[in-house]
Amino acid sequence: MDSNDRNEGRKGVKGEYSVDPITLEVIRGAFTTIADEIDINLARTAYSMLIYEYKDYAVGILDAAGNLVCQCTGGMPIFIADVLGAAVRDGLEIYGREGLHKADVVITNHAATMGQHLNNVAMYSPVFAGPNGDELVAFVVVTAHWTDVGGRVVSSISKFATDVFQEGIQFRTVKLRARGERVEEIYRMIEYNTRFPDLVRGDIDAQLAGCNIGCERVAALYDRYGVEALNAAIDTIWAQSDSAAREAVRTIPDGRYEAESFLDDDGIDLTTPLPIRIAVIVDGDEMTIDFSHIADQVRGPLNSGVSGGGYTVARVAFKYLVAPHEPANEGTFRALKMILPPGKILSAGDNAAMGRYNMPLPTVIDTVIRALAPAIPDRVAGAHFGSFWTLRFHGRLPETGALFQMNDSGYGGWGAISDGDGPGPFRTNCHGDTRVIPTEVLEASYPVRIDAFELRADSGGAGEFRGGLGLTKRYTVLEDLTVSTGFERSQCAPWGVLGGGDGDASRVIIEAPGKDPEIVLKDERPVGAGGWVIVETGGGGGFGDPAARSKDAIIADIRNGYISREAAEKIYGVSSDSN
Repeated sequence: MDSNDRNEGRKGVKGEYSVDPITLEVIRGAFTTIADEIDINLARTAYSMLIYEYKDYAVGILDAAGNLVCQCTGGMPIFIADVLGAAVRDGLEIYGREGLHKADVVITNHAATMGQHLNNVAMYSPVFAGPNGDELVAFVVVTAHWTDVGGRVVSSISKFATDVFQEGIQFRTVKLRARGERVEEIYRMIEYNTRFPDLVRGDIDAQLAGCNIGCERVAALYDRYGVEALNAAIDTIWAQSDSAAREAVRTIPDGRYEAESFLDDDGIDLTTPLPIRIAVIVDGDEMTIDFSHIADQVRGPLNSGVSGGGYTVARVAFKYLVAPHEPANEGTFRALKMILPPGKILSAGDNAAMGRYNMPLPTVIDTVIRALAPAIPDRVAGAHFGSFWTLRFHGRLPETGALFQMNDSGYGGWGAISDGDGPGPFRTNCHGDTRVIPTEVLEASYPVRIDAFELRADSGGAGEFRGGLGLTKRYTVLEDLTVSTGFERSQCAPWGVLGGGDGDASRVIIEAPGKDPEIVLKDERPVGAGGWVIVETGGGGGFGDPAARSKDAIIADIRNGYISREAAEKIYGVSSDSN
């Protein structure tokens, strides 16, 4: 379904009202400010470190039909892309407009609706305005990662899962609050289907506060300007975003562009790589991304549904290529079409395992970008390290015996571009502005010590412009615990473009007491006190012929420790002693 098919029933879409340019900008800024206010308050009030430190959430304001009006300035792009709208549209289908009331709060994590792992729970409230305060005009949506929703393992995310029922409890569009009153049965279901009820209850309250603040602010905005005028402003904002995106698409030569990469495996069958074959068709001011030949749905948990998989990667890649500096809204994506048959890894069936749905997404986005390298070399980059997350520790705290889990996601090198070296270490192209949890916070909260956290020399791909560096992070385990690893693309290194070299791939090394070191990519295993876990993340791919790199840049890299003398001499024929 295209976004411009979703506007039925909303007043003001036919242009009966117009808004002057100054008022339009005030309204545009007001929507974003509201979303950002919710973002800030969520980080200040949440209980889980995944939210208040890491920022594993997103905030959006949608119109009455479930179309994206604006998003918070930060937030996870893979939540914003289509997931928020999918959640709201499911609610409209189930309840109808007449079944949604002021102060209702709805939650959903339904895999077939959102197409993501069950930890990602969308919470939303309808906004009413108008002369009598009874006209449904918008929705405020806050999606956040709940730290545990049941299932076979701590965190609910298991590499061994083969269907969604092993991954936790599902809520298919149910009311958490009805006309402002708690639905106690739902609260009890949540409390007794998580291993961390205190954390989850606190995060729910933070999401709830965000919805309440957002509804107040958005309703006040509609009351100030009027429903018709504000809807007209939204239409204008969408039209402007649509026009800007189409103008950018028109700068790409018409044609069909193809690229291929692959994932290591599905986590269950460790011998079969998964092909990522993508075609991008540019025709005038429209772009179509064809996923027809991507890997089929797999037995392991790397699947996603259409909203959380296909639409997500298509929209994130599209925005990167044609509208990187434009605020995202529904209009941004009207020029984007998608071909995605059912039963693919990005369009899996309702009961497919999706616990690690996010692992393929960075590679798919990189591959879309790779396809267009011949057409727009000045707007593409080498591949980045591409591993969504790396480690999860869980066990019992020695002081209290309480269960804990500690998450540390991936950050590595990004690809070089046509006029500069690759940045990093950063998180993946799916993470937005999620943050690195400070070492001091991790060490104070969990039985680990971080002995090294440093750049990984020689990890960036060579080129006229060098790929960004990965990192090395070394953990000493202080108490017996279990470590879950989730590295991807160990066999498909971050590729360079237009002659650039590949970056190094990622890996995890576990050294349990009394045992030899072992490379572990996707697994769950115990590590006793005194063991070590070493993470080495990949670097970004290079851009252009390494022979064209300036000698000054090479010498600076040697002196900064970005590349070794040996690598500089072998790859570039340059040492720090060169004149």
